[in-house]
Amino acid sequence: MIDIQDLSGTWNLRGTDVDLPAEVPGCVHTDLLAAGRIPDPFFGDNEHAVAWVGRQDWTYQRDLTWDGPAHDRIDLVFDGLDTVARVELGGRVLGETRNMHRSYRFDVTSQLGTAAADRDPADATAGASLPLSVYLTSAYTEAARVEALVGPKPNCYPEPFPFVRKMACSFGWDWGPTLVTAGIWRPVRLEGWSTARLATVRPLATYRDGGGDLDLTVDVERTRDRALRAQVLLDGRELTVVDVPADQTSLRARIPVDGIAAWSPRGYGPPALYELTVVLLDGDQELDRWRRHTGFRTVTIDRGADDAGTRFVIEVNGEPVLAKGVNWIPDDIFPSRMTRARYEKRLREAVAAGVNLVRVWGGGIYEDRAFYELCDELGLLVWQDFLFACACYPEDEPIFSEVVAEARENVTRLSPHPSLITWNGNNENLWLHDAMNWAAEPGGGESWGEKYYLQTLPAIVAELDPTRPYQAGSPWSGSWEHAPNSPDHQTFHSWEVWNREDYGNYRDSAPRFVSEFGWQAPPAWTTLRDAVSDDPMLPDSPGVLHHQKAEDGNGKLARGLEPHFPAPASTEAWHYLTQLNQVRAIRTGVEHWRSHWPHTAGTILWQLNDLWPVTSWAAIDGAGRYKPLYFALRDVHADRALTIQPRDGRLVVAVLNDHPEPWTGSLSVESRDSSGTLLHIGAEEVEVAPRSVTLVPINGGDVLVATLDGRRALWFAADHHLGDPDLTVTASSVPGGLDVHVNAAGLARDILLQADRIHPDAVTDQGFVTLLPGESTTLHVRAPIDLDPRSVKDPWVLTDLASVLRENRPS
Repeated sequence: MIDIQDLSGTWNLRGTDVDLPAEVPGCVHTDLLAAGRIPDPFFGDNEHAVAWVGRQDWTYQRDLTWDGPAHDRIDLVFDGLDTVARVELGGRVLGETRNMHRSYRFDVTSQLGTAAADRDPADATAGASLPLSVYLTSAYTEAARVEALVGPKPNCYPEPFPFVRKMACSFGWDWGPTLVTAGIWRPVRLEGWSTARLATVRPLATYRDGGGDLDLTVDVERTRDRALRAQVLLDGRELTVVDVPADQTSLRARIPVDGIAAWSPRGYGPPALYELTVVLLDGDQELDRWRRHTGFRTVTIDRGADDAGTRFVIEVNGEPVLAKGVNWIPDDIFPSRMTRARYEKRLREAVAAGVNLVRVWGGGIYEDRAFYELCDELGLLVWQDFLFACACYPEDEPIFSEVVAEARENVTRLSPHPSLITWNGNNENLWLHDAMNWAAEPGGGESWGEKYYLQTLPAIVAELDPTRPYQAGSPWSGSWEHAPNSPDHQTFHSWEVWNREDYGNYRDSAPRFVSEFGWQAPPAWTTLRDAVSDDPMLPDSPGVLHHQKAEDGNGKLARGLEPHFPAPASTEAWHYLTQLNQVRAIRTGVEHWRSHWPHTAGTILWQLNDLWPVTSWAAIDGAGRYKPLYFALRDVHADRALTIQPRDGRLVVAVLNDHPEPWTGSLSVESRDSSGTLLHIGAEEVEVAPRSVTLVPINGGDVLVATLDGRRALWFAADHHLGDPDLTVTASSVPGGLDVHVNAAGLARDILLQADRIHPDAVTDQGFVTLLPGESTTLHVRAPIDLDPRSVKDPWVLTDLASVLRENRPS
């Protein structure tokens, strides 16, 4: 068996005028923070004060001894080095690395000893202790070196991320700080082994009625030429034993598997998983064991032509799936801080918001194994970008061979995960090269990345993972015959809305698949207040603006409010109204596009999460607090929902049934005046087939209310001149928090309870709530301490749209 010696824990970190303990896995920034050597980079403009960290070279050091039994081979294994490293043991260079997204293995047998019995003991120094040093060169230095070799390349941000294979967004983005990391960011260990080990195991599992097929490839690394066997088990049941001749280092087995259930995405059946084990045997002696959970499913994307253009419909096990997706960015600018528990919390939050697909965006990382295992367990589909975003990328050396090695390793590493259903070549590079005329800029006319997306990467996927469809980019129309971001062909990014247009313009088209769209809002009040020292804190005060990274972001927020509301009279009103505008924008887009299913086959919101406190498009802010948008996602992603939509010059109720059973019942439509008084009510029997949409024409009015089986949709002709809702608010103490009871005598639009204004760790279970005259609701506030019921009466804890608009009126 392989013996493992974990090297996680305390190392030593050295830099200019720095010598202190370091934690591995980790990074320089977190070590300096722990030692009190730098201020919190998330607070104020401290991001600038710590910029020097990313421009220095650093060294991690510790003494290394092999404490295990004698083996043929001792390897030093790094699961991740960030990024440009020279590894030395006892003054001897083991190797150099230039890629954050790869793992590395170095043979240290001759230095650490433990020679096998049939080797000359003089070749080793068993039990030797030697200094291990990892010298890390600044990513800026490496990027400058590479740029000097290959020439300049256009990109969207004034940072050199295309010239080094590193998490691009550590160089800053329009929602992220520039904090360029270095470190040993994933686990490191010594491995002792003899005769042979399992170098890679690549299982490709597909489903067919009543069973599945396992296409298994195993690569073996050897120290001895011996005939071996590989035993394959599924949930402990032996499927097969494959001979591995003495001269063979790779085997492939195609194994039919009967009597299993399909892995299915959320809403389409259970995500059935099975424990797959591969045991490498020398006679009866176990040399190595590989174990993962996997699932059997078949994935295709229907990209056929029709009268409207080119489809993009994800199909799992032969069934079309309406994608209710979110874009995922790294959940921490320092990804070494991520834990399985934190991944689980965030992904379960996605599930609770009705999400069934998570897109891992191309400016981040290939996430930790725990991320994909949790998606497997939760039935979340994973769309995985290769790591290219918003830039031209050189196709020359030394980058090209790094890209190939990185892609091959990660396609193999992620192959067991049934949740992973598509590989995507890049984020926006094909589109922006065309739209921004990068070909006319220095370095943009040749060797700009097209070869990766249209040749290199699809060839790697076809060789190593033909069970998953590949797409060249997001957005991508399928070929250069159409504009890359054509709404009529395959995937589409909707950014004219937000950047230049009002959210009502979402209704102007029905793209085939919307893989990015979004609308900004500030984070929760406490998150923003904790991040800045501005006094007073204003929408345009220095700290608030520093935590707004989008170009003219606050200007776009203001212009987005103009068609709908008067200018906010206070920072609190600005915070409330911009949060409300974000919710309304996303509702408008998703409900409109869902009403066009299957013509529009899905949406992927930009974005689920943030990696620091910032005004952004996220639904969950950088402190992990929910914006009101998070709660709205539950509604727009519900399996059964109603929405009132303008269609062909009139209004319709779109009855949205993303459920395996028909939806039948009496659809009620109420017409009310602007005060909410009932004027007319009508009803119509509807029967909506499974996984389909039915449109029911209705007449217009000031206020329309459609209901079916407890689901409700509202339509308002105007926002202004709302009357006093005459709210009665009472709060009662309950175990773990408060129950807040709200009754409305009049029409109460967009009631919002901001629990973090009661206590920083308090949460509520609803976002914006609208009550018709005479209606009530209960908001549940939960916190780790007892809460004072009177706190609900504090300013801005609970408010509503009419109250905010009254604040803007002249006295």
